[in-house]
Amino acid sequence: MAKAYRTLDEFWPFYLREHSKPLTMGLHVAGSLLSLAVLVVCAFFGAWWWLLLALPVGYGFAWFAHFVVQHNRPATFTYPWMSFVSDWRLVWVTLTGRLGHERRRFGVA
Repeated sequence: MAKAYRTLDEFWPFYLREHSKPLTMGLHVAGSLLSLAVLVVCAFFGAWWWLLLALPVGYGFAWFAHFVVQHNRPATFTYPWMSFVSDWRLVWVTLTGRLGHERRRFGVA
């Protein structure tokens, strides 16, 4: 049975371990940023039907990474909200150059 995480701070080390391979993390960041680009296109051009692409783009990259690269089950299936927020935290720590620090802090190889 999966551990019941109550807070995002408890969940974050688990999330990092589930994304321990650099390619998995890279694909997550790429998918999240592409989803954000889709949302920007929607807002800028008023092409609201593009919203249908935002989730498949983001989760497509992420789930490919889990099934093909990491060989584990996406955390989204068990912890959808915490996983979604942690995806964006991963983007933030990657873009701000703090990913290495976070990985060392929680012992993620």
